[in-house]
Amino acid sequence: MSYLLALDQGTTSCRAILFTLEGRPVAVAQRAFAQLYPRPGWVEHDPLEIWETTLWAAREVLRRAGVEAREVLALGIANQRETTLVWERDTGRPLHNAIVWQDRRTAPLCEALRERGLEGLFRSRTGLLLDPYFSASKLLWLLENVPGLRGRAERGEVCFGTVDTWLLWHLTGGKVHATDPTNASRTLLFNLQSLTWDEELLAALEIPRALLPEVRPSDGDFGTTLPELLGAPLPIRGVLGDQQAALLGQAALGAGEGKCTYGTGAFLLLNTGERPVFAEGGLLTTLAWHLRGRATYALEGSVFVAGAALGWLQEVGLLGESAEAGRLAEEVADTGGVYFVPAFTGLGAPYWDPYARGAILGLTRGTGRAHLARAALEGVAFSVRDVALAMAGAAGLPLKALKADGGMAQSDAFLAIQADLLGAPVLRPKTTETTALGAAFAAGMGSGALALEDLPALWREEARFLPRMPEGERARRYRLWRKAVERALGWAGEG
Repeated sequence: MSYLLALDQGTTSCRAILFTLEGRPVAVAQRAFAQLYPRPGWVEHDPLEIWETTLWAAREVLRRAGVEAREVLALGIANQRETTLVWERDTGRPLHNAIVWQDRRTAPLCEALRERGLEGLFRSRTGLLLDPYFSASKLLWLLENVPGLRGRAERGEVCFGTVDTWLLWHLTGGKVHATDPTNASRTLLFNLQSLTWDEELLAALEIPRALLPEVRPSDGDFGTTLPELLGAPLPIRGVLGDQQAALLGQAALGAGEGKCTYGTGAFLLLNTGERPVFAEGGLLTTLAWHLRGRATYALEGSVFVAGAALGWLQEVGLLGESAEAGRLAEEVADTGGVYFVPAFTGLGAPYWDPYARGAILGLTRGTGRAHLARAALEGVAFSVRDVALAMAGAAGLPLKALKADGGMAQSDAFLAIQADLLGAPVLRPKTTETTALGAAFAAGMGSGALALEDLPALWREEARFLPRMPEGERARRYRLWRKAVERALGWAGEG
């Protein structure tokens, strides 16, 4: 029997999952790694710990499955995006900690670029905003703050990469310095039309071209692993950024199909087909994947706080565990007029307001724990509706259904709320590890074992949640939600 091995390298842990060619998970191994906060607003990872936890997970999942490496047809990688690393080309030694996508240290750099009038250029070429979220400003900060790095970079002695590139380098013993278009499209340096690094953007930031990895198709040949790492050389045949991998793992292959991954935040992607759609309101244009020689595009919108809202309720003692939120929510028919805006770290699309802050409105003496729990779930669901409506309007594509995955998608109560407030069906697959599954699918296609047309039949529905709320009531509640959001906007900028 043949298998596909997926490495899902996330923000807080690395997970390896072994799948059959039919997309059935056989075994899982996962290990967390340290989050480093050297200063307020700074977030870093130890690059070597990322590599070590990834290698451990790959070895452990094979051990747990009782499968030898020679039985694995291909390996695929999905990874946290935008996180930025630099290392020595000759030795692979990291030259600084990885600067994580959440890191905000480069906000002044981004502001300076906007003041130079460059936002329009970057937006039109990359589909992204000039924001610390993306890799380019992190790389620029490293070039300006690591002693000697710029000179070494100009001499070709240094490699830059996102986490996929870092893992490929080590898996292949330094033979492959490459990335795929989905990860490249999150750097602010990649031209969405030509599918190449953009020389004008590199010049605007004074980033040496020699730093950058080769861009290969998402189902391309990324080399083979060193035999001693896993017991036999494995072909690496798929690489995708984690959110794009989840879109593929959800088999959202047609224009108008979308998914939402509910983790710490919530990330929505809407497939827009073979054309990039450029939109305002904080919506991002990105590559969905580059498979079989063809590029597919997507719109992306981020809700910064989803599961983190339930984590906050735990921290303040209102929940014993996050799963309790759904049980409490079912104890009440509604929130009793309470609205919870989960803007702890600002608001993403369609508001994109870093100065917004969390708010709970409509409290009365009759408000109880169950009302607050339900309001928190509704706050996430309303936030997702905001993004979904903005995407559908920009793309001119009605949202047919939303495929859900991630931690909060395990809750029937929450997905029922989401369907009601979204006004569209919400579907949960049997395999909720869709990020890893997408990486496995890409590897399967890269190895020739799967075709894109096979994926819908391999995606299996576990549950479907249909909207039951009358449209008039949905519209009334949404008006009140927007009123609550207005109170939260710009709050940190007051006074």
